[in-house]
Amino acid sequence: MDMNPARQPSLATDGGLGDEAESRGSRGIQSVEVGGQLLKALVRSGSALPLKDLARAAGMAAAKAHPYLVSFGKIGLIEQDPVSGHYGLGPLALQLGLIGLQQVDPVRLAVAELPALAQAVGCTVSAAVWGPVGPIIVHVEHGPTAVHVAMRHGTPASLRHTGTGKIFAAFAPPAAVTEALAREGETHALQDPAFVAELDAIRRERLSRVRDELLPGISAMAVPVFDGFGRLALAIAAIGPSALLDLSPGSTQAHALRTAAERLSQRLGAIGGL
Repeated sequence: MDMNPARQPSLATDGGLGDEAESRGSRGIQSVEVGGQLLKALVRSGSALPLKDLARAAGMAAAKAHPYLVSFGKIGLIEQDPVSGHYGLGPLALQLGLIGLQQVDPVRLAVAELPALAQAVGCTVSAAVWGPVGPIIVHVEHGPTAVHVAMRHGTPASLRHTGTGKIFAAFAPPAAVTEALAREGETHALQDPAFVAELDAIRRERLSRVRDELLPGISAMAVPVFDGFGRLALAIAAIGPSALLDLSPGSTQAHALRTAAERLSQRLGAIGGL
């Protein structure tokens, strides 16, 4: 028995190995991470794949991928179609996804995201959800530039005249949008070719923009956040002086908004974020 202390493993206070074990733990298990690339590839594809295509999408050889798929199949993460032989997500993966969606609170996630977003865009930002009668602002985070607008928690957002509202007009269920527009006195809004064209552009760009529409000198832009079922979960918006808010789709501020929305959408289970 080797009694040389220099060659003995150091023991942690909890009875385990010391720094060596902690280092191993922080590195994780490489084989799990490698196999996880197959699961990510299936999520990205959105459909079942044959072995060679799935392996290629995960960046590995088919011979290397197959043992992982066998093991994943045994615990229900992967399922192989008996006719086509294609691999898809199994029942355990589906159960995990549904439970995850049930546990996630979109508003809580958005509220945590807004302080950093306000600093990134340099102005006030907000989050809104669809309420009993239309879009409702549920949180406001003030940025470094003051905005003198009566916007607070519980404030409704006009579907026709606000950046937040236009996101809901573009992506919320049409029947609900029609009813909410009627409450605003905008019964024929969806028959207005200009408004319809604007909503089409918002769907393409995933970005709404409002300049000096409700208040002179004040502009806003908003982006959608989707859940794992492809439904609009909420909208996040930036509002500030028109001179300081760059509404062009490629602006730094628009990019910050889109990035935040994509991150939130991914947290809510949306494939590919936005």
